[in-house]
Amino acid sequence: MSRAFVSDSDTEAAAVALPELPISPHPNYVTRRGLRLLADRLAAAQAEQQRLQATPDDPAKELRLAHLAREIRYLEARIERAIPVDPAQQPTDEVAFGAVVDVLDPAGAHHCFAIVGEDEADAEHGKVSWVSPLARALIGSGVGDTVLWRRPAGEIELEVEAIRYPERAG
Repeated sequence: MSRAFVSDSDTEAAAVALPELPISPHPNYVTRRGLRLLADRLAAAQAEQQRLQATPDDPAKELRLAHLAREIRYLEARIERAIPVDPAQQPTDEVAFGAVVDVLDPAGAHHCFAIVGEDEADAEHGKVSWVSPLARALIGSGVGDTVLWRRPAGEIELEVEAIRYPERAG
């Protein structure tokens, strides 16, 4: 639709009507890195908000500010509810939150997955949320165990080859 048919009040009404970003019902376990990433995202959103507030009026400004305000509320809530997990307190002989796990699939391919918080998850880079089906299959297993990963594409068995906690001090 052309801007000629949209009034500034329509843009402001859309900004007010933005739904809140959904907050996960799960505990917000975080790694040190995950908490730092949340804090960095919050600082960036706040800086962008301040920058926009200082700019001359622009029809799209109010909508962008509304999006930023919503993002800031979400990030503040995630940080407030964060439960940092100390890798030094995790068992060294089994998979738990914060572990990096090396596995072998039935085709003989090696894979590496880090079990992280929901906000830190990035499947493309091998970081899986602790509430994902893969993490749930791995948690509690030890080196040499075979786990069954139930996925939409079908079940697959993975053999746990190694477990490490890179954030563990010492």
